[in-house]
Amino acid sequence: MKSTEGAGMKKRKVSGGGQPQWLLLAPIYIFTILFVILPFLYMFLLSVLSRAKVWGVEFDFTLDNYKRILEPLYLSTFAESFRLAVISTILVALIGYPYGYFMARMNAVWKKRMLLLIMIPFWTSALIRLYGWIIVFRSNGVLDKFLMGLHITAEPLKLLYTYPAVVVGMIYALLPFMILAVYSSAEKMDWTLVEASRDLGASSFRAFWTVTFKLTLPGLLSGVVLTFIPSMGLFFIADILGGNKIVLVGSVIQEQITKGRNQPFAAAMSVVLMLLTTLMIRLYRRITGTSRLEGMV
Repeated sequence: MKSTEGAGMKKRKVSGGGQPQWLLLAPIYIFTILFVILPFLYMFLLSVLSRAKVWGVEFDFTLDNYKRILEPLYLSTFAESFRLAVISTILVALIGYPYGYFMARMNAVWKKRMLLLIMIPFWTSALIRLYGWIIVFRSNGVLDKFLMGLHITAEPLKLLYTYPAVVVGMIYALLPFMILAVYSSAEKMDWTLVEASRDLGASSFRAFWTVTFKLTLPGLLSGVVLTFIPSMGLFFIADILGGNKIVLVGSVIQEQITKGRNQPFAAAMSVVLMLLTTLMIRLYRRITGTSRLEGMV
């Protein structure tokens, strides 16, 4: 009798106070179906259709859209997007990890101040903030006047519409995500483990590498995912600061929809881009799962 009553109590707890468990999970399933599965299926179906001669699509199933992606022009576009994403992610990690780590070490007052500095840019449109970088990078702009005032340069630099300008724009747009991810991981860390390693004779660097870095690695990897995935498709940054000289996958997709009117090919490129980002997430989950198992051992 007691075992039966205990099983009944556990069942009621799992079901959420008498309500069926599927009813509690229904909103999640509905959201996933409506905003994830159905849009992906629609995009995949569109990618295997043929472009109509005038406008729209024809229900003529084909894989030519995917074969077209293998052309050197589009493969180089994917390679350029991947290269820019890797460079941006590495620089964002090098800047954002120390920032988030040391912010977690501050007292409560300074933590609030630093978080406020990170959140203030989000109160303004991203496009307006990017146009602000045009004022900084343009010839005889703020940066040129500053460098010439310090006698570092003798003439204006041509920084706008260059590759470094696009990288700076990527870093500026994605850096807060890395900082917040690292800060969240470092904030939850048990600092007594670091003190224990120092008491056992470990140097400050060894204690950081063997304890702190491993415990904050999930936050760093989360920041990498939050940085790498968007940087593959942030074409408007390349358009504004690169002057259409740097073509990314997102730029090609937009051009195929607006100018080329080739929706099936744009959908095929979107599917491939989504698969690449999915592989990135799977790799992240595999690495974090392995690191957690190592930490348990």
